[in-house]
Amino acid sequence: MSKPVPGADPLISLFRSIGLSQAKAQEAAKSPKSAAILKDIVESHIVIANGELDEKQAGLIVALAGALAKSDGVDPTERDYIITKIKGSQLKSVDQVTAAVKYVESRKLPIDENEFDKECGVGFSITPVELYDRVTRYITSNAVTGWANLGAVIGALKTTPELRWASPLDVKNAVERSFTESFGAKETVKPKGKEPKKDAKPTPAKGKPAESTTDDASTRRSVFEEGFLGSLHKPGGNPQANPRHREAHLAATGGNVWTRFPPEPNGYLHIGHSKAIFVNFGYAAYHNGKCYLRYDDTNPEKEEAKYFESILEMVRWLGFEPWKITYSSDYFSELYDLAIELIKRDKAYVCHCSQEEIKADRGEKRGQPRPCVHRNRPISESLTEFEAMKDGKYRPKEANLRMKQDLEDGNPQMWDLTAYRVLDTPHHRTHDKWKIYPTYDFTHCLVDSIENISHSLCTTEFIASRQSYEWLCDAVDVFRPRQSEYGRLNLEGTIMSKRKIHALVSGGHVNGWDDPRLYTLIALRRRGVPPGAIISFVSTLGVSTAASNIEISRFEQTVRQYLEGTAPRLLMVMRPLKVTIQNLPEDYLLVVEKPLHPKVPELGTSSIPFTRHFYIEADDFRLEDSKDYFRLAPGKTVGLFGAPYPVTYVSHTTDPATNEVVEVVVKLENEGATKKPKAFIQWVAEHAPSGSPVRVDETRIFHRLFKSDRPSGDVADLQSDSLEVVKGALIETGFLSLAKRSMISARREAKARTEQAAKENATAQTAPGDDTPHVTSEQLVGKECVRFQGLRVAYFALDRDARVASLDEPDTVGPARKQGDYFILNRIVSLKEDSGKAA
Repeated sequence: MSKPVPGADPLISLFRSIGLSQAKAQEAAKSPKSAAILKDIVESHIVIANGELDEKQAGLIVALAGALAKSDGVDPTERDYIITKIKGSQLKSVDQVTAAVKYVESRKLPIDENEFDKECGVGFSITPVELYDRVTRYITSNAVTGWANLGAVIGALKTTPELRWASPLDVKNAVERSFTESFGAKETVKPKGKEPKKDAKPTPAKGKPAESTTDDASTRRSVFEEGFLGSLHKPGGNPQANPRHREAHLAATGGNVWTRFPPEPNGYLHIGHSKAIFVNFGYAAYHNGKCYLRYDDTNPEKEEAKYFESILEMVRWLGFEPWKITYSSDYFSELYDLAIELIKRDKAYVCHCSQEEIKADRGEKRGQPRPCVHRNRPISESLTEFEAMKDGKYRPKEANLRMKQDLEDGNPQMWDLTAYRVLDTPHHRTHDKWKIYPTYDFTHCLVDSIENISHSLCTTEFIASRQSYEWLCDAVDVFRPRQSEYGRLNLEGTIMSKRKIHALVSGGHVNGWDDPRLYTLIALRRRGVPPGAIISFVSTLGVSTAASNIEISRFEQTVRQYLEGTAPRLLMVMRPLKVTIQNLPEDYLLVVEKPLHPKVPELGTSSIPFTRHFYIEADDFRLEDSKDYFRLAPGKTVGLFGAPYPVTYVSHTTDPATNEVVEVVVKLENEGATKKPKAFIQWVAEHAPSGSPVRVDETRIFHRLFKSDRPSGDVADLQSDSLEVVKGALIETGFLSLAKRSMISARREAKARTEQAAKENATAQTAPGDDTPHVTSEQLVGKECVRFQGLRVAYFALDRDARVASLDEPDTVGPARKQGDYFILNRIVSLKEDSGKAA
C-alpha cells in the first residue's frame, strides 16, 4: 500500500491510500466529477484504504468512479455491490466494471446475481488451448489472408460474445501465433530510397483502402465504437413524450441494444444490403444485444415466397443469426387497432380522392400542400368509412386512410401521408382476411415500437421520414424508437435497382438474378465470393452519414486478399497444349507430393502423377523467342512446378489445317544437367489410372457487365463480351478429393452452427405457415464452398449447376468422376487487377 506524502494535496493523499501510485492518484484527481465520486467511495469504504486492495483493484475503483460520472444515475446500494465484486476479484478488468455500471443502471433492485455475473463476465475462463482453437477456426472460416489483416482479426474476435471477456493480450498473442503458423514469420518491408518523414501519412491509391501503419490492436477501434455508430444513444436514451414508455421499454429489453433488419420481400438482396445487415446485426452483436429479421410484408402484390427464403439464406450466409424472425403482418391486428385510435384522436381521416387529386393536394406540382376536402370530416364518419374499407366495400384506390399531420410544415413527409389503402390481392400469410393493408410510413415506426427496437438504423434517404416516424408514435401514445440514418453503399460499374435488374433478367440479357455478373448477394455467392470477404469489405469502409461510392476493383481486391492466404492451390491449365517427354518410357510414373498451400501446411498435400505425357498452358509456349521471354520456346529450358527436373525443347508438331502448334516434344534434364531454368510453368499430367487430368466442361470468366462507371441499366451500355466461356480446361487429379473434403467440412460446420443457433435463439423460428422460411443447415452449404486457386491462373469455385455425383455420396466413398458429371467452374476473381476489363 502506498503511503501519503506529507504536505501533499489531501485529495491525492486520500487516493494514494487505496494503493494508487503518485502519478495515478494525480491523474484520478484531474476530473472534478469523477474525483468527487472517487472521494465519496473511499470515504464511505474506509476499509479499502487499509491495504485491502492491490494496485490493479485500486485502478478498477478509479475506473468505476469514471463510469459512474458518465452514467444516468446509480443507486448507492448498486455502487457498493460493484465495489464488493472488485474487492472479491470477481471483476478483473475495466471492461467488466463498465459493463457492471451499465447493467445496474438499466435494472431495478434487487440485483439478480446470476444474471449480473453472466452480463459482466464474472467467472469467465478460457484455456490457452481453447483460445487458440477459437482463433484458428475464425481465421479459417473467414478466409483471412496475410498479416495486413492482423488488427482487423483481433478487433473482430474481441467483439465476439465468447471472447468478450478474454484478456486482450491473450487474444493478441493467440492471433499472432496463428498468423505465424498460417502465413509465416511477419516481415518488415523497408521502403526504398528516401526515408519518409516521421509524421508523414501514407496516401492510398485510387479506389483502394489505406492500410494501417500498425498492427497493434490497442491503436485500432471497432467500427461499432467510433464515428456514426459510436455516437449513437444508449438504450433508453432517446426522448419520449411520456416517460413511462421509456421505463416499459427498458424493462422489456433489460437495457440492451435491440435492432432489426427489415427488408421488403419483393426482390433479392444486393451488395448494398450487406451493409445494412452488417450494421444492424453487427451493432447488436457488438453490444451483446439482439437483432430481429423482420419481413416488411405489407404489399402482397409484389411479394413472393422465393424472396422470403432467399433473404433468410443471405443473412445466415453472411454469418448472422436472427434472434427472432417476424413479419409486419404479425401485427396487422395491432396496427388496425392503432389506426382506429389515431382516428379517434382526430389524427387520421378516410379520403375518397383519386390518386391524381391526392398528389395535387400534397403539392406534387406546386410544392405546397392544400387540405383534402375530406380532412375535417367527423371522427365518427371516418370510423364508419374505415370499417367499410376493412369489410371490402371499396375497390382499390376508391378509399384511403390518411394521417392528419401538419400541412404548414416544410417537410413533405408531414403532408397527410397515406396510412392504409385497399388492395384486392390475397396475402401470403393472412390470405383473404384483410382487404386493407398498412403502408410503410404507418407500419414501420409502430412495429419498431411494438418490438421495442432501441436503435432503428436505416439509410439517409429516410432522413425526412424521421419526423413523421416520431409524430405517429407520439400521436398514438406509444414508445418512440430513435431512427438514425447512415450512408448507403453503392458500387460503381453496376446497378442495384430491383426494377432495372428485373428488366435485364426478363429481357434475357443476364441469366437470372443469380447471374455472377450481377452484384445481388445470390449472384456473388454463386460466383464463389466468400461471405467473410463481403463483411470484411463492408467493415473496412466504415459507417458514416456519407454515401460510399466504391469502385468494383476495391471490392475485388478485398476478395483477392481473403482468398490469397487460405484457398488451396491446384495445378491448372486453361487452354491445354500437349507435351511429350521423349526420353521417358510410355509407362513411366512418378508420384509427386505437393503442398496445397506453401504457407498453410494445415491444408495438407496433394499427390499427383508425373508421366511421359502432360499438358501446359498454350500461352507458355511460343515459337518466336525474345530476351524477356523465359517460358518454353525453341532452345529454352523451363522448370515444372513441383516436378523433379526441368525440360528442354526438342521439337513441335502443327496442325496442317490451321498451322497451330498441337504438340511439343521435350527432353527431361537429369540430375547432372547444366541448364538452370529461369522460369517455372504449371502442368497437368495425363494418367488415366489416377484420373488425371480432371477435365472441366466449362470455365466461366466474368467481366464487367456495363461499359460505364455509373450505368443507368440501359441495354446499349452492356458489354458485348462480359461472359467468356472456356471449354476443356484441365486440373490436377487432387481436385475431386479437395472438393469432397470442402463439402464435408462445410456441411459439418453448417450443422454445428445451426444447432448452436437453435440452442441460443430458441424463439428465432416463427410458427410454421404456408410461406414461413425455416433455419436449416442446408442454407449455408452450396457447391460454391469448393474454392481453389488455379496456380498462376485465377481463383475458382464450382457453379451451382455443376454435376459432381461424388459430392452427394456418403463420406466413406472415395471421389471420382462419374458418368453424367458435368464440371462448371466460375472465376471468382483474377490473381491481380486486370489492366483492361475488371474481372
